[in-house]
Amino acid sequence: MRKITASLFISLDGVVEAPDQWHFPYFNDEMGAAVDAGIGAADTLLIGRKTYDSFAGAWPDREAAGGEDAHFAKKLGDARKIVLSRQNLSFTWRNTEQLKGDFAEAVTALKNEPGGDIALSGSVSVVRQLMAHGLLDELHLLVHPIAVRKGMRLFDEAETTIPLKLLSSATFSTGVLYLVYAPAESTTDATYDDARTHLPQDGQ
Repeated sequence: MRKITASLFISLDGVVEAPDQWHFPYFNDEMGAAVDAGIGAADTLLIGRKTYDSFAGAWPDREAAGGEDAHFAKKLGDARKIVLSRQNLSFTWRNTEQLKGDFAEAVTALKNEPGGDIALSGSVSVVRQLMAHGLLDELHLLVHPIAVRKGMRLFDEAETTIPLKLLSSATFSTGVLYLVYAPAESTTDATYDDARTHLPQDGQ
């Protein structure tokens, strides 16, 4: 079964909205390698309409311009791109199609197809749906050392928790933390009485 990974730029206070307004001072070779290892290594991109509009409005021109990022732009152009939207859309960027049918059923079928990893960049609403349906395999967070203090957070308010387990971590020279999580089993009920057995005792 194919693996779905989501990569997000996120602030210290959990904001994922409009990273173009606060992210770029922290972008360096370390982060570029992390992004390329995630999105660049996948052969399929699963994205929301807004992310598609942003990508399609920039990357084809960068590929055509032949600049330093043309190689990465070509990777994105060559990848299969699947857009999630309730509206009927038409596309100008090559290798793009729209996800049809029930979300969970369509994504499950996509995971069962032959091929490489499926990646997401941004598209917070899609990430939330994948987590809600248990379809996201890895969550890659590039945590920036800045409190943005406004904008949409990754996790919205809800009655249920989302337990995760840390698979790996790295610290970049800019202070950015690169954290990779996977879904975890639900946490067991515990109280302070359970936790205090782990606290240092008198004389220790």
